[in-house]
Amino acid sequence: MSQDLIRLDNISRRFGTVTALADISLTVRRGEFLALLGPSGCGKTTLLRMIAGFLDPFSGQLSIGGKRMNNVPPDHRPVNTVFQNYALFPHMDVAENIAFGLKRKRLPRAEIRSRVKEALAMVGMEAFATRWPAELSGGQQQRVALARAIVNRPEVLLLDEPLAALDLKLRKRMQIELKRLHERLGMTFILVTHDQEEALTIADRIVVMDHGRIAQIGTGQEIYDTPTNRFVADFIGEANLLPITVGNGGIGCPGLDLPGDMQAAPHGRDSAIMIRPENIRLAGETLPAGWVTGQGKLRQRIFRGVGWRLYVELPGGDEIAIDTKESGAELIEPGGDVRFGWPADRCRVLAQ
Repeated sequence: MSQDLIRLDNISRRFGTVTALADISLTVRRGEFLALLGPSGCGKTTLLRMIAGFLDPFSGQLSIGGKRMNNVPPDHRPVNTVFQNYALFPHMDVAENIAFGLKRKRLPRAEIRSRVKEALAMVGMEAFATRWPAELSGGQQQRVALARAIVNRPEVLLLDEPLAALDLKLRKRMQIELKRLHERLGMTFILVTHDQEEALTIADRIVVMDHGRIAQIGTGQEIYDTPTNRFVADFIGEANLLPITVGNGGIGCPGLDLPGDMQAAPHGRDSAIMIRPENIRLAGETLPAGWVTGQGKLRQRIFRGVGWRLYVELPGGDEIAIDTKESGAELIEPGGDVRFGWPADRCRVLAQ
């Protein structure tokens, strides 16, 4: 059996004169949790709706389980979708909502009861089988929507920003529950989200999208540590992006002392050095050889519970953010000198 369950080859889609998807090629592995991540209008929801069968591509081919799915209606595809608004039937109780799809398939009553009970147990809602949707909290409604989807035992579960309507604390708890549910079921999950922390928390791989194209695909750690361009670096987590100057001797950045091998790094127009705030260390008298070192003036210091966020202005006018737990950070006053550095292998030179 092929490891790839879903395959998209050169998929394109337009709405009027707007290109929503531009020549997308992607494979989704059997049993993986894939996140489609990006800002509003990047094409992630269009791509999910295309896999679900609610939209057809203008060009290219989509297959699931080796079967061509172009023009195949949603109810003939081995997928189920959980929407952002959950779309529960208000005139049906929880058990009836979950059983709805099974009844349409005309399964035996005993099998329907058994599968509904199993789905309720999976999402921890056994005690709520006779409740009405209006009597449930947002998190409980989300669990019912999940149960209604998984009870049909699809090969692929599509999740269209299902946690967006929940408050922050509940959303974080449901992220962990979603991950555990995926591990228990072993089916393929595809999640659409604009929340990069959510994608990093629960997905096996992340597809970062920008203007209808795939900017980068990889694990959360790969995308966070080694972004391929400035858009990905800036969208995933927090990043300092410091513009570089180009001269005969290589590249430079005012206020930074770059090692020789970094000065010779490939570069182009609008290139920048990327470094995460948490990878920067305040300097004492010396820092290890081969580190990038710099200095500037403290503009602002903010206490963040686990440490301090320092905003430091470099001699060229650019600003760099530093996250530190080091003692002495609280003693630096605005306008004071700040020396800092980081291992050269923790930063990258990125093109636009």
